[in-house]
Amino acid sequence: MQPVGALHSSQTSRRLVGGTRILWRLRRTDVPNATKPRSHREDLSEKRRRMNGLDMPKALSTFEALVPIVSLILLVAIAYYIFGEASTSGPTQVALVVATMIAVFIAWRRGHSLSSLNAAATASVSSGIGAIFILFAVGALIGTWALSGTLIAMVYYGMQILNPAYFYVTAAAICAVVSFCIGSSWTVVGTIGIGLMGIALSIDMDPAITAGAVISGAYFGDTISPLSDSANLVAGMVGANLYEHIRETALTTSGALAIALLVFWTIGKPADFDISNEIAAIERAFDVSPVLSLPLIVVVGLALCRLPPFTSIFIGAIVACALAAIIAPERVMAFASTVSREDLPPWLLLLKGVWLAFANGYVSATGVADIDQLLSRGGMESMLNTIWLVIAALAFGGVVEKAGVLDKLVRPVINAAKTAGTLIISLVAAVFATNVVTADQYISIALPGRMFKTAFASRGFAPVVLSRAVGGAATPTSALVPWNSCGAYMAATLGVATLDYVPYAIFSLLSPLLVVVVAFAGVRMQRVSDTDKESSEQRGRTTPDGG
Repeated sequence: MQPVGALHSSQTSRRLVGGTRILWRLRRTDVPNATKPRSHREDLSEKRRRMNGLDMPKALSTFEALVPIVSLILLVAIAYYIFGEASTSGPTQVALVVATMIAVFIAWRRGHSLSSLNAAATASVSSGIGAIFILFAVGALIGTWALSGTLIAMVYYGMQILNPAYFYVTAAAICAVVSFCIGSSWTVVGTIGIGLMGIALSIDMDPAITAGAVISGAYFGDTISPLSDSANLVAGMVGANLYEHIRETALTTSGALAIALLVFWTIGKPADFDISNEIAAIERAFDVSPVLSLPLIVVVGLALCRLPPFTSIFIGAIVACALAAIIAPERVMAFASTVSREDLPPWLLLLKGVWLAFANGYVSATGVADIDQLLSRGGMESMLNTIWLVIAALAFGGVVEKAGVLDKLVRPVINAAKTAGTLIISLVAAVFATNVVTADQYISIALPGRMFKTAFASRGFAPVVLSRAVGGAATPTSALVPWNSCGAYMAATLGVATLDYVPYAIFSLLSPLLVVVVAFAGVRMQRVSDTDKESSEQRGRTTPDGG
């Protein structure tokens, strides 16, 4: 006989074992109850991975890819309809932020983690920090040049040299030559362009046409100058020799500039030209001399020495401050006395005056309405709306690129292109769309360049064919998009809304069109030899055979 305690323990053990077996059978046979917890656990695991920043993205559908783009276009159009030109002072930025959130939601639904989308937006905005600092520098330069008299000196001498009958064509030609020499459209617009706009206002020329002429010339040089960072980026991205790229790109850009100059010559304003009253007014208000051109000479000289645009422009602003303090200290102190404390020693008033011009811009008080309107401008503060616009646009561009929006929309277009002409027109359309969506000139060069590189190589085209198309489309059209960093910069610097100067930015409009025309005409569509075709696909770089 077993002891009572042992018998009880044995019975308990058998019950436990039996109960375990019953539960096991229930789990094996009750399929619905068994699968639901596992599926729920998988859902929880997926959510945890996404919350921890682990991407598990799925490809977007065409509809999903179109939603952020269509939303942006509609919102910006509504903002412009309601607010007009004031839309870039806030409403357009709000539209970009809302469109960004729509893109984030769609990407998140398709498996992108919120942390990865945040990182993409941050990285995209970070890529525009250089442009943001240049905007600040240009704001400071405009304010200090107005204070020092450099701006009025450019207007004074320009009015005596230029005539309304050929003002527009001369403005475009000057900007083209200087931009080719220094390789920077932004520097040209931020220096010579400002002076030309002042001259245009003084002799009653159309500011929108003047802005279009300035931009046409500036972007010609930026597109084909060997010193241009965008030209170097295009050649490097597709694997083409820089000077071959410049030679081939000149085929379309020179034609576009020639047509632009002809148009500007045609729309000149022939009339009696009496500027004696304007010249006399300037001479009464300012002691104009060639030394006032020193800041301009410094900026152009530093640009020719290949210093970065921010450095050149900022140093030009500092030189203008020193010049103002030395040549016109009374003007600087009078300007400083209009704000806050007046009971400061002279040297502090001088510091306060140039500081204000840097930060908030200059306010002229000559008593001559036209001169005061021309010179009351500038300061870093004047660029804040533009910088807000650039940041919002870059964030949107970073999210849609991360989500694969452009890849989804462009890949079918590449596959559908059967001829050289349709391939080129697809590339030009993709480049412009990238300028619109990502709001960045460099992304519009790099992204379509990568996407189309294999298609061009597989069809036997030399790399310069691709580089000519990208360079002729990406760089000029960046100034045509209001929220693109280039379009925003041009509008803020020249004081003309993007949509107002677009019809007159003739070079920017014609350059991509001529790229397409040349492709359909079969002109200079160079191919690689059959023996080099395979290596071209792998390396994207071969020697043209001239065929």
